[in-house]
Amino acid sequence: MAIFHVTTLAEWEAAKRVGSYRMSTKGATLDQVGFIHASSAEQLPRVASFLYSGSDERLVVLQLDDDGIRGSGIRIPWEDGGDGELFPHIYGAIDTAFVVAARPAAFDADGVLGY
Repeated sequence: MAIFHVTTLAEWEAAKRVGSYRMSTKGATLDQVGFIHASSAEQLPRVASFLYSGSDERLVVLQLDDDGIRGSGIRIPWEDGGDGELFPHIYGAIDTAFVVAARPAAFDADGVLGY
């Protein structure tokens, strides 16, 4: 099953320069939070809207190879996001080789995320 993470183009470009991605969520690092927030395809539009709606930042949706990440020894349990809904949490930095696709993303006039 594919999992996804939404981030800014600037954060993704920085990760590619060093070979690993270490942002947990908007404005917080893996070191600060302890894991990287991710989403299923169904959860992604709502999560992106919550984090970035109204922002003028250029966004990127990262499609992640969860089997590859797990194969590297990093845990990805599905845990409660605070309201009973389960989300994939990645307990380690993501090697950029485990990013299957990085798609530009933006909200349309109705606030719907496209990528």
